[in-house]
Amino acid sequence: MAVAVTGQPSRGPGDADIAAVASLLADQARARIVLALADGRALAASLLADEAGVAPSTASAHLSRLLDAGLVTVLQQGRHRYYRLAGEHVGELVELLARLAPPQTVSSLRASSRARALREARTCYDHLAGRLGVALFGALIDRGWIAGGDGRHHPEDARSDRLSAPGRDLAYVLTPAGVQGMGALGVQLPRADRDATIALRYCVDWTEQCHHLSGAVGRELCTTLLARGWVRRAPKGRAVQLTDAGRAAIHETLGVEL
Repeated sequence: MAVAVTGQPSRGPGDADIAAVASLLADQARARIVLALADGRALAASLLADEAGVAPSTASAHLSRLLDAGLVTVLQQGRHRYYRLAGEHVGELVELLARLAPPQTVSSLRASSRARALREARTCYDHLAGRLGVALFGALIDRGWIAGGDGRHHPEDARSDRLSAPGRDLAYVLTPAGVQGMGALGVQLPRADRDATIALRYCVDWTEQCHHLSGAVGRELCTTLLARGWVRRAPKGRAVQLTDAGRAAIHETLGVEL
């Protein structure tokens, strides 16, 4: 059958408009709001206004724009509205931008303490990051619980850690020993493959430039350590703190000095 060709341009969608998303995050207040939400929790608009350093009415306007763009979602509970990132993909975007962005100038003791706490231990959406997250990942590799890489970022290697594919280029797996060890810790794991391994995801940590565990296993490990009281969330922000009990337990379980 002959197909008529009209010569008219297609009216379908064109290339991705990354400038639309970039312009949203180019505003300092909106960037601070997104960073405050990067630990995966739902936070009230009043708290986000404080994090961004703007008036509540200004924060509401910023949140409306982020909602319209699909970067955040909102949960209504009574008279209160709680905002969170729209999904792990947005958290990955924030972490990737943090890897590329220059550090902000620290001009106060409060900002310096906050930056130090974020580098020591924080959540990257729903899993552990910073020096703590990297140390845990390295310990799991050293004990033979994880195989497939050395836990380090190798930007000179064209086969790994491409900026366009965070956490998927190296074939990390949880070994049978890792399945057993994680189970003993109480971590809820997905079903293993026929070879008794579980495929893992990771992130390139933006402060340490090494790998930390992400994905389903990273989320469940973080949940378990919080539930055991080995780490606790800071009163504000993404930082988490290793407790004395957690320091001793992690040293005993994984041989890590933190």
